[in-house]
Amino acid sequence: MSNIEAIMRAAPVIPVIVIDDIAHAVPLAEALVAGGLPALEVTLRTPQALDAIRAMKQVKGAIVGAGTVVNQADLEAALDAGCEFIVSPGLTPALAQAAIQHDVAFLPGIANAGDIMMGLDLGLTHFKFFPAMAAGGLPALKALAAPFGQCKFCPTGGISLANAAEWLAFDPVLCVGGSWVAPKGAPDGAKIEAMAREAAALGGPFG
Repeated sequence: MSNIEAIMRAAPVIPVIVIDDIAHAVPLAEALVAGGLPALEVTLRTPQALDAIRAMKQVKGAIVGAGTVVNQADLEAALDAGCEFIVSPGLTPALAQAAIQHDVAFLPGIANAGDIMMGLDLGLTHFKFFPAMAAGGLPALKALAAPFGQCKFCPTGGISLANAAEWLAFDPVLCVGGSWVAPKGAPDGAKIEAMAREAAALGGPFG
């Protein structure tokens, strides 16, 4: 399970992607990877998501994961599509145990100390702080992280170019998740690559 840290350290921003048209998948992935953001979270929010994962897997340098995974059936479908990591909005023992059984990199969502303690009981130390801004923002994460020095986080939800650097400056934060680098609609490759480069530069030594 430790390979989730390597994925979180691949770039300071993990694009959170919603694909409505399968034709957009490869151009979007190519632009993001070219801009320095190789870890791509394709959310299972649309019927095209699994096919998008399969398509993006063909893009050289892309590390393709599935987001919005809420149960074991989602997990199995995402793994069948070839995803390399799993992101969930929350944490349940059943989903965590399934991810552990499959030995897949797993980033479950947490919003409070009880969630973190449940994760630790299951052997997990890397979490998505979600919904980051609605759950209290950076002050909340700093308070939550204090008793759990072994834990690392990827805040997601309300993160933008304007506030990402502040989150990334907090040591337990390895990366942030953001949808601003992957706008919906037909991808403008040059524009997305430029936004990705800007995001990749946020992490200093990452970029």
